[in-house]
Amino acid sequence: MVAPSPDLATAVRVRLFAALRERAGWAERLVPLAASPTSAADLWQRLALDDGSAAGAAGLPPTIRVAINQAFASADTPLRPGDEVAFLPPITGG
Repeated sequence: MVAPSPDLATAVRVRLFAALRERAGWAERLVPLAASPTSAADLWQRLALDDGSAAGAAGLPPTIRVAINQAFASADTPLRPGDEVAFLPPITGG
């Protein structure tokens, strides 16, 4: 039997942008939340998104920004089912 895919009642939608998307090979996916409180930093580590650069105190490289439900947030903000979490690398304009 195939395990059911997560839905937004028990998961968060994770979105990656720019170089993060290219490196991970995906742009968006649903990720089930663990039973214990989960933060964006926890998700970052769980999804193994680190490229080996120095992580900050929250477990994320200091240059990565986090947005939860389309608003910038700290990496230690607790997540709830149905949240959208975006990881944004540094972006420069030209």
